[in-house]
Amino acid sequence: MNTLNTHIGLLLTMKTVSSYVAPQQLVGVVGLEIHAQINSSTKLFSGSAVRFSAPPNSMVSFFDASLPGTLPVLNRRCVEAAVMTGLALNCTINQKSFFDRKHYFYADLPAGYQITQQRQPIAVDGTLTYSLLGGKKRSQVIRKNVHIKQVQLEQDSGKSLHDDVRSQTLIDLNRAGVGLMELVMEPDMSCGEEAAAAVRELQLILQALGTCQGNMSEGQLRVDANVSVHRPGEPLGVRTEVKNINSVRYLARAIDYEIQRQIHVLQRGGTVQNETRAYDSKSRFMPEPNLPPLIVYEDNASLPTGLDACQAVVVQKIRESLPELPSVKRDRLVQTYGILPEHSFTLVNEDGLVDYFEEVLKATKKEPRKVIGWVTNELLGLLKQQDMSVSQSLISPPALAELLELQEKGHISSSVAKQVLQQMWRSPGKSGSQIIQEQDLGLVSDTSQLHSICQKVVDSHPDEVHAIRNGNKKVLNKLIGLVQKETKGRADPVLVREILQEKTS
Repeated sequence: MNTLNTHIGLLLTMKTVSSYVAPQQLVGVVGLEIHAQINSSTKLFSGSAVRFSAPPNSMVSFFDASLPGTLPVLNRRCVEAAVMTGLALNCTINQKSFFDRKHYFYADLPAGYQITQQRQPIAVDGTLTYSLLGGKKRSQVIRKNVHIKQVQLEQDSGKSLHDDVRSQTLIDLNRAGVGLMELVMEPDMSCGEEAAAAVRELQLILQALGTCQGNMSEGQLRVDANVSVHRPGEPLGVRTEVKNINSVRYLARAIDYEIQRQIHVLQRGGTVQNETRAYDSKSRFMPEPNLPPLIVYEDNASLPTGLDACQAVVVQKIRESLPELPSVKRDRLVQTYGILPEHSFTLVNEDGLVDYFEEVLKATKKEPRKVIGWVTNELLGLLKQQDMSVSQSLISPPALAELLELQEKGHISSSVAKQVLQQMWRSPGKSGSQIIQEQDLGLVSDTSQLHSICQKVVDSHPDEVHAIRNGNKKVLNKLIGLVQKETKGRADPVLVREILQEKTS
């Protein structure tokens, strides 16, 4: 009876479990606000020069210091940069946009307000397509889109320098009034990796356009992340803001940390607090009275009579001057050289690597598909080990090309070529041919010598020979490896295979 009751109870339990549907997991939702410093020699509304690490307060005009009676004069270069960026991001360019004052009071904002574009910015409703590596081996290129809400022009503030020793704050106004583009990305991303990939793609686009140098360590690209969590299908959760992130790597870590923090808070029954400092009350904004509406023209035909085209911002002219963008470059590399999409992804995402790869190709007859691994795996691996950029490489493109030519012509094996590359890295200035000659690393192609070594390997491995003769041809690779070990990787692999096939047939 007890056994029967237990059996019935178990069946009921199983039925309950099978009909129970677990709630959907909480997932992250990420939106970004990015401030990109416009690549211009002067500020947005004054003629003051823009230069990183200039002596404090040496690049400040009367307008930057907000002295009474000074008026803003709009920098045309900054307007053209914003239009070009908007076009590259598939935005609609507003032919009429407006400037506004955003009031807040910081010591490094002398006027007590920032000139920005709140009501109608210069560009709206765009799309950024970015790529990241996924799949089991992270070798599959996955493309995603994020909606660009707007691109707006605005001033930067000055910089506060806090002296804890003397308990005082010093103000440097060199940065005050520098032209910025604020790009607002909608919350279409779900994790730090996606956000980092989107920011990196934007950085590459801005650098290709020349509208922003994108040097994050110098504050030329600063990111604020709006992070929340929710269950798919439910309303978005309460967001928090992670501000002023100046590294793509740290951006991914900061966002993932914040997502996990919010999930833990909610799982423990807590409430996520809205910790954003953004406060967009209408009372903070007013139209900028000292600047008329910003007008840009679609083409020369739309210019008013008497207006010189050289004095106007013409969208069509800027559109025609757009350079090759990163996504187009990746596709071109795949089509031109027959390399894989994941290889083109790596080439474009590493500063200077495309140029390095193409310089190597110019100096060698080796097929691009055989060269790509040397650049994206061997060379890039050496650079990453020492946290160096491509421009700092200790091996020049011609030097790598010479090494690959020696391998292509059969003077050295692939394994020896990799050894020599390591030696070239450790001994800058020494060519591959010098190292090969000094260490006697040339390919052993003497038939009688190879026959002798192969015979020795065959005689000492009867089980493997028996397996090969019984049809297990894969075992032959083991014998080839033993011959290469005996010759320190210097044996001609094609010749070794032929000799071993003959001796084990």
